[in-house]
Amino acid sequence: MRAALVPQPTIASVTVLIDEPIWPAHGRLWGHLVSDVSLDELHAFAAEAGIPPRGFDHDHYDYPEERREALIAQGAVPVSGRELVERLNAAGLRVSQRAKRGL
Repeated sequence: MRAALVPQPTIASVTVLIDEPIWPAHGRLWGHLVSDVSLDELHAFAAEAGIPPRGFDHDHYDYPEERREALIAQGAVPVSGRELVERLNAAGLRVSQRAKRGL
């Protein structure tokens, strides 16, 4: 009996969420990219977008304001910051600030 092949997601079929860039740092505004499916999906999307691995912060990638439109054109779905967090929590992928600090 042959094992069924499970199709792997492609960049065109993933759902990566993007919120508004409202977080100031380093003289610019930053937003977040997350996947509500898997971190593998998120890493693949970020790599395709040219976001360096250093932009990853436990459960999301930070992106600078000037990249927003290009990320949406690539397929990121705009949502509010609240919806982004809710969907990340629902997927079980959220890493709390407490956990990030190792507490």
